[in-house]
Amino acid sequence: MRKVSILGATGSIGKSTLDLIERSSEEFEVVALTAAVNAEALADAARRTNAKLAVIADESRLYVLRDALKGTSCQAAAGVEALVDAATGDADLVMAAIVGCAGLAPTMAAVEAGKTVALANKEALVTAGDLMTEAAKASGSTLLPVDSEHNAIFQSLAGSRSEDVSRIILTASGGPFRTATSDAIDAATPAQAVAHPNWSMGAKISVDSATLMNKGLELIEAHYLFGLPSERIDILIHPQSVIHSLVEYIDGSVLAQLGSPDMRIPIAYALAYPARMPTPAQKLDLASIARLDFEEPDTTRFPALRLAREALEEGGSAPAVLNAANEVAVASFLGGEIAFPDISRLVETALEDNGRQAPQSIEDVYEIDREVRSGVMAMIKELCA
Repeated sequence: MRKVSILGATGSIGKSTLDLIERSSEEFEVVALTAAVNAEALADAARRTNAKLAVIADESRLYVLRDALKGTSCQAAAGVEALVDAATGDADLVMAAIVGCAGLAPTMAAVEAGKTVALANKEALVTAGDLMTEAAKASGSTLLPVDSEHNAIFQSLAGSRSEDVSRIILTASGGPFRTATSDAIDAATPAQAVAHPNWSMGAKISVDSATLMNKGLELIEAHYLFGLPSERIDILIHPQSVIHSLVEYIDGSVLAQLGSPDMRIPIAYALAYPARMPTPAQKLDLASIARLDFEEPDTTRFPALRLAREALEEGGSAPAVLNAANEVAVASFLGGEIAFPDISRLVETALEDNGRQAPQSIEDVYEIDREVRSGVMAMIKELCA
């Protein structure tokens, strides 16, 4: 049996991972599960899977978790140190699915412990890419990408030499505003932004998809996962979300991974790697799909893509600044404080004001994150005044 811990078990990726594990329970043993605040859902998942450890990040919710786990042998714990314990325990594979910078410390701990890490938290590599890849080399940790795009590239690279790769091409659905006018985008509401046409995702990542910042973060993540510079990583809008990404080789061949837009497919590939496992995902019917469309991204209507590429090319602290500013801006938009275009404007201002040194440790990353968040919140206060 493969021993698995899931960091972020009550989120979208965590739920999909649990669904697959419970369908193949004879193949997996659940060591630890974590959640941010939803103690009831965490306890329910721990009961269903006979998890040994359940960790709630919010320490004030520990009593709820303990009460919900009465009568089981599952240990309950809370706080950052307990999250690290969950990440470094007796698991063969750690699913890193905590959203945002909150997942950085436990994900890094799993890498430093030499675990196989199924990486669904893109912010970890975005904010601390150099630190994390260096730690993986030192510990022997294996990073398995779970994002559908990076997972597609990983599959399309199987058995190939890096020197044979010309470029990689990340596909993007274009989000809910792909065909919207600039005026419509300016007036976009949170409800419209989270209504993704193809994927079922959480609110934050759905807004990132609407701004195309999600693809910008994936651009940075791809750089660290596959070791290619910015100029060899392209973005292509593909509204059907059938081709999840492509690899172009020096001989002109292009390999792609196709599948239904169901996150259980890339999650299953990571869970079973290097083998494969069955999923309940709908099988692809190309005849009924009939056509596959592609277009270049519009960085005028969607400046987040341009900002992310600039942050990658600048390097140093810029990707961490980009991520922190975006997280605060998205939360403010979802809270009804700022308009949709303000998200990218705030990120751009934060990048222009950045004069910070490259992080040398996780503590440096957190310090950059705190400074940028404080600065962006001050800008938002001015906007709302």
